[in-house]
Amino acid sequence: MAPKKLTHQVTLELAAGNAPVVDLGKMLGQTGVNLVEIKKAYDAATAAQRGDIVPVVVSVFEDRSFALRLKTPPTSFLIKKALGDKGSSRPGHEVAGKLTTQQLREIAERKLPDLNTSDVDAAMRTIAGTARSMGVVVVD
Repeated sequence: MAPKKLTHQVTLELAAGNAPVVDLGKMLGQTGVNLVEIKKAYDAATAAQRGDIVPVVVSVFEDRSFALRLKTPPTSFLIKKALGDKGSSRPGHEVAGKLTTQQLREIAERKLPDLNTSDVDAAMRTIAGTARSMGVVVVD
């Protein structure tokens, strides 16, 4: 059996356990894939992470079938969550706060599968850089 031919590949950031069909339709409507089936598959796969933003790579094939590849939540989202900030995610909106080294380690360990390193200390430095760019200070 020949491999399926990929026709579209889109990365979306959706609410875990409750993907809005409108967002799916905007990006995938022209592909002819069954949006309700994608929503059901995504919601089932992310039900345990409800309340988080979970990026997904949707691959649509020539026969209108699809495959989902889940990623880890965005670093900025995880930092805001660790700070307890439910505030705005507008571009340029700085979050002020302090992140402990332990919180930094937890975020780095969660992000490790999507980072280009397997070293937790290197991942922590990457996460700390993102935190600094958001106006967050890392303390011991």
